[in-house]
Amino acid sequence: MPKSKKASKKIAIPKKIIAKRQKADFLSKFIFGKEREYIIENLALMSDSGMGVLPSLESIAQGSDSKGIKKIIEQIKTDVQDGAPLWQALELSGLFSERAISLIKIGERSGRLTANLKVASQQQQKERSFSSKIKGALMYPLFVLVVAVLVGLGVAWFILPKLAVVFTQMKIKLPFITKVFIDVGLFLGKYGSIVIPIALVLFLVIIYFIFFFKRTKIAGQFITFSIPIFREIIRDMEVARFGYLAGSLLQAGLPLVNALKLIKETSDFYNYRKFYAYLESSIDEGNTFSKTFANYNGIDKLIPPPMQRTISAAEKSGHLAETLVKIGQIYEERLDDTTKNLTVILEPILLVIVWVGVMAVAFAVILPIYGLIGGLEK
Repeated sequence: MPKSKKASKKIAIPKKIIAKRQKADFLSKFIFGKEREYIIENLALMSDSGMGVLPSLESIAQGSDSKGIKKIIEQIKTDVQDGAPLWQALELSGLFSERAISLIKIGERSGRLTANLKVASQQQQKERSFSSKIKGALMYPLFVLVVAVLVGLGVAWFILPKLAVVFTQMKIKLPFITKVFIDVGLFLGKYGSIVIPIALVLFLVIIYFIFFFKRTKIAGQFITFSIPIFREIIRDMEVARFGYLAGSLLQAGLPLVNALKLIKETSDFYNYRKFYAYLESSIDEGNTFSKTFANYNGIDKLIPPPMQRTISAAEKSGHLAETLVKIGQIYEERLDDTTKNLTVILEPILLVIVWVGVMAVAFAVILPIYGLIGGLEK
């Protein structure tokens, strides 16, 4: 397929217009998360059927119920009609990842637009699949934990204050655990309406800053990476992601250094971003994967030794792209097994936590009753 002059030419768009669009579309990445995936997927499907870019965009716009998405697609369509290549029009929309833009850019310049749109679409599906697997594995344990916390708060807030009043009227020596529950019950009975909401908000704020805030979430990653089962899930997910993305980007015609840069920029985990940055720099200097792996401290925790040897051998044999894609497939299957086992492992742990809480309350209530009965018998 010959290169189109129109497709390969980048039109000059005033900086004011670019800045205005980027500002207007800053929140679009969050608002239109699923819709932007459908745009790439439908573009890939329609391009594969032989439909041109403009008719494809028109068809996608007609099939969408979102006024915001229709407006964005109309702007993309206008930019393409004005002479911009598709990749530039998509980039100006502010919706799409740099990885997808790079793939489409290379596809237009090399005449492989349809093939690269397929790769971009498949990568989106993989990312969505990885995310849904992790969420699915954590859904049940989190549900049980939340219910247990809510029940515990309910007992502490409504039942303990009443028990505290009863036990304080008993003229018997109370066990230590009962005294603790009485103090907690009296405190919550007096200040619960203030303390519990503040504690919940504080807990959510701490969770946000540890696990989600961009500048501090490294602390949460350090915690999760220190727990064996979660470390295994993160490793399987990142190796699967690295293998599939690096392999498919290489097959799509992207240079290895550029592919590593894109993978580094889209990784959520600090340990892996640091490794990808080192790998990119080392490969750019002319080093091999084998030498890079050997020189990186802690590499065995990030990439399993068998995969290191496999990648090094594939690089020497000239089958690096195909091998990386195969590694991605293997570790995606492993991720399936690991996430299934996660629920099995966490379920008894959560049951033990709930059991300990129930037994603590039971002993705090039953022990004073036994003491009272013993006092009556005397």
